[in-house]
Amino acid sequence: MSSIIWADIPVKDLERAMHFYSKVLDVQFRHRSSDSPIAVFEHRPGQVSACLFTSEHEQPSREGIIVYWNVEGRLKAAEALVPGCGGTILRGTHAIEPFGYRSVVLDSEGNRLALHSQAL
Repeated sequence: MSSIIWADIPVKDLERAMHFYSKVLDVQFRHRSSDSPIAVFEHRPGQVSACLFTSEHEQPSREGIIVYWNVEGRLKAAEALVPGCGGTILRGTHAIEPFGYRSVVLDSEGNRLALHSQAL
């Protein structure tokens, strides 16, 4: 069982970030009202998830931890979408034996992340 339960992903432009993640990860969002805009990744109860949010206190970063996003069986296709969605490929698809494959990218907001798949 994972100890990770949630990830907050700071963004500058919520709509632009939602476009990036919805296309590259093939995910949907549900909106929640709060003091600042937020977009929550669709998930089932008890499932690890994340949200995109804007804040004057938190900024996107290419430094620090890397969150790995599952794009099982479509790593190269997901990676190919990155530039057209405003992101940057930092390190293209490569093996991380024995843990499969990854591509390290920047999202449209400047956050570093990894796209991951066990198989190409």
